Amino acid sequence: MIDKINELKERIVSLNASSLEEVEALRIKYLSKKGEVSALFNDFKSVAPEQKRTVGQALNELKNMATERIAALREALETSDSAADDLDLTRTAAPLPLGTRHPLSLVRDEIVAIFSRLGFTVAEGPEIEDDWHVFSSLNFAADHPARDMQDTFFINRTPDVLLRTHTSSVQSRVMERTQPPIRIICPGRVYRNEAISARAHCFFHQVEA
Repeated sequence: MIDKINELKERIVSLNASSLEEVEALRIKYLSKKGEVSALFNDFKSVAPEQKRTVGQALNELKNMATERIAALREALETSDSAADDLDLTRTAAPLPLGTRHPLSLVRDEIVAIFSRLGFTVAEGPEIEDDWHVFSSLNFAADHPARDMQDTFFINRTPDVLLRTHTSSVQSRVMERTQPPIRIICPGRVYRNEAISARAHCFFHQVEA
């Protein structure tokens, strides 16, 4: 009888099922009242007394093995079915979260819109400028404080190149190539060598017209 038990153990270890219906069929085949495991328990009555302990222990192990194997198959299929139910390939994808426009951009656009209605056009220029367009053409004297290193960011390559301190440099460039009358608005970033605080920064936005 031990041989039959071992043979049945090998079959149970290799059990597989592709549906819950197949799992139920396996349960009936092995664990129902008329199943193969139950049949061995019925045969246990005819086992010699000296073998009952060994055979009984083997039978209990067989039943536990069959119960656990079939339960594992059922759980795996139920988990798979649940995951499949959660996945709807026809469902429209969730919308991607979109950012909002920066307050500075909103204010700039509003200012530009107001001046555009008054007949002004937008003019832009380089943020890295030369001394002529930032200072000299605007009648800044050579000893003007704005030209000092403490107020302006100069480029190390040459003292004549700097980060513009105002958008007036754009006006200089426009006047060089445009005949009056001129109606322009010059929004843009400017730079000044100032200590950063709640009221000041070395980089800010400016609008001139």
